[in-house]
Amino acid sequence: MSSSTLSAPVVPGTDITDNFRAAYENRYTWEPGFGGYQGSCVWEQGERRVEGRFRVGADLKATIEGIEDEAVHKAVASQLWEVAIHRVRRPFEQTHATNTFTAGDTDAVGTEVIVGGKGEGDRYRIKDDVVTMVHRHIHGTVVTIFTTEVLNTGAGYLSHTYTSQYSDPASGELRGGRSSFTDTFIPLPGGGPWVLAERRIETEEATAPEGVSRQTFRFEDLAPLSGAA
Repeated sequence: MSSSTLSAPVVPGTDITDNFRAAYENRYTWEPGFGGYQGSCVWEQGERRVEGRFRVGADLKATIEGIEDEAVHKAVASQLWEVAIHRVRRPFEQTHATNTFTAGDTDAVGTEVIVGGKGEGDRYRIKDDVVTMVHRHIHGTVVTIFTTEVLNTGAGYLSHTYTSQYSDPASGELRGGRSSFTDTFIPLPGGGPWVLAERRIETEEATAPEGVSRQTFRFEDLAPLSGAA
């Protein structure tokens, strides 16, 4: 198929490798030579507010300073790592050379992409060159992510609002409550790469007030490491 945009339903069983490749390559990733960045970080939950400083190196590892609470320290580092690892640019062939991609049904979310080969059991949905759903087996669990809004940077898209749900790969039983994310990205000063400025997470928890726990991560005073004093 020559067109990457699936504007009309595709016949189930069709090879849609080219379509999935177009959506994969439309994701925003950092240019090679990413040098890292730094700034201040803030974590908020209810009345609690914790502040610190962070650095993300060229190796994508995050260093957090000024946060003594181990759980908060780990949570902040985890968000920075998760964002950074998704910005790494890997050729489609390197990531998916051992997989096949076949069309399933098409609904409002997009056209289902059924994975065969090494990634058999995984599924995606794509719409307008955006991966709108991810259903992947990772480390003995299944994560299902639905993306509802994206930010177009001019050099690829970033997910703005999305949900995440873990489940048991054998039974399909849900593991934990569904989390809803709202991410805000900004480019670093001087036309640098886009990085996370704020992430708001709402997680369904029966023991939390109103059945939902809320936490916010903010990353401010952002600057590339190469421009640090």
